[in-house]
Amino acid sequence: MSDPAAFVASAYRPLPDQPSEFGGGRLLRLAVLPDCARFVLRVAPADADAAGQAFGLALPERIGGMVESDGRTALKLGPDEWRLLADESEGPEIAARFAAQLADTAHSLVDIGHREIGIEVSGTAVLDALAALCPLDLAVRPVGWGTRTVLEGVETVILREAEDRFRLEVWRSFAPFLFSLLEVVGREIEAEA
Repeated sequence: MSDPAAFVASAYRPLPDQPSEFGGGRLLRLAVLPDCARFVLRVAPADADAAGQAFGLALPERIGGMVESDGRTALKLGPDEWRLLADESEGPEIAARFAAQLADTAHSLVDIGHREIGIEVSGTAVLDALAALCPLDLAVRPVGWGTRTVLEGVETVILREAEDRFRLEVWRSFAPFLFSLLEVVGREIEAEA
């Protein structure tokens, strides 16, 4: 990084409206995703089927497992914890269904839609870019996998949606910093290409 002061200034700017592309978008493309409904679900594994019916999508059984269908995503983060994503307009309906269908089931459904933001990272150099910030070897992780990890000290939920595309879910307050770091990595990758 040639100018630390410029990086610090960029880390506090608003997130860009347009994607940042490196190598014409072929090597690396960074884009802020539209807002969506986001929930943290805690429920006993024995009640996961009922919770999946309330969400409208069967919940994955294995930790790290991810299921996507009809614009909804469920990721299992722990023995009794799932991250649920859906279209923003469906948030109130999803919460109401959980309240009605799991009224007699011990569970916690917390709306975190305003806390986090999604960043899509894609391109042929996506694994190199993320490797610069993440302690996990993402190259060995299959499509349809996700976890909670850290990217350069920023807690992030990362989902592998395709061979060359990841979704990062990060707290809004850290998103400009993380986006700026990814841009620095993108410029370095582009310079070396």
